[in-house]
Amino acid sequence: MSRAGEAWGRVRGNWWPVLQQAVAAAVSWWAAGLAFDHHLPVFAPIATLVALNTPLGGGRGTNAVRVVSGVIVGVVVGHAAFRLLGHGAPAIGTAVLAALLAALLLGGERITMAQAAVSAVVSVVAGQQAGLVRVEDALFGAAVALVFSQVLFPAHPVTLLVRAQTKALRALGDVLDVTARTLRSKNERIDRFWDDLRPLYSLLDDLAESRERATAVARLTRYRRGNTEAVRREIASARHLNLLGNSCLTLIRGAMALDEGHRAAFAPGVEALTRTVGLLVDEPRTEAVRGRATRAAEHIVPNAPDTTSPQATAVWQNLRLAVGDLTAFASAERNPPGARQG
Repeated sequence: MSRAGEAWGRVRGNWWPVLQQAVAAAVSWWAAGLAFDHHLPVFAPIATLVALNTPLGGGRGTNAVRVVSGVIVGVVVGHAAFRLLGHGAPAIGTAVLAALLAALLLGGERITMAQAAVSAVVSVVAGQQAGLVRVEDALFGAAVALVFSQVLFPAHPVTLLVRAQTKALRALGDVLDVTARTLRSKNERIDRFWDDLRPLYSLLDDLAESRERATAVARLTRYRRGNTEAVRREIASARHLNLLGNSCLTLIRGAMALDEGHRAAFAPGVEALTRTVGLLVDEPRTEAVRGRATRAAEHIVPNAPDTTSPQATAVWQNLRLAVGDLTAFASAERNPPGARQG
């Protein structure tokens, strides 16, 4: 894909959360202006933006709490430093150090540490009143962020999982395709091949995190609780996909460790695995698509290689394991008759 295509893909995939941030910032400024007539509430929309500046379902509500806790810690520490040391550089350095250490005690989240440090600086430089104003604005801005993220536009747990599965499947298909071509190639391509595996590791980690976030969203978002069965099915599906990704990585590592003659023998199997994964990329939840993928998976594994190489035999077993995980993922029941849709 070209850089322009990648850029447009980022815009297309993120326009909705970006629009939410813009509207939420405007609402935060407007509402805070009505609530506070003694100052310009500049920190209210900033707190809202910081809290919402994460992908849908990525912990926007938690971010709001972290913003407030960081601000409160920073203001308290900054006020103490101002009272003891005044406005100078020693006061700022001491306040920032104390604020960061306190934020570490609260969990060490980067957003909490940043807010604590900035609030400490504001309190030292501008005095106690400015620090209290920042707390007011942070509380108001975080409240707006919570309304947007938890009430008006809560993340749908099934949507989170399906989006993460689609990304993981696409990355897995790309890696398998590169693997199949590399298995047929000369040795000089091997070194470059390993760099292509890195995105898949990251996406499998993201998939595991998406399972945790979806569980939390289903638990905390009250009017989504009616879809707990759909969420449970998608969480189970994501587990199957994680197993598939890991078994494919094991297969890839084993196959690439073989000598050139044995590597080429596994290229057709990996190519067939690539095509079957490709069937699932766009519509992983569609019954017909999963049926085609399940049937295709039945014809992937060739007969055991006629070889005395224990390494080649192990790779053949790895291929069988990957196909088994693919079959389990493709045949897992997502939408049984009578079940509500996620």
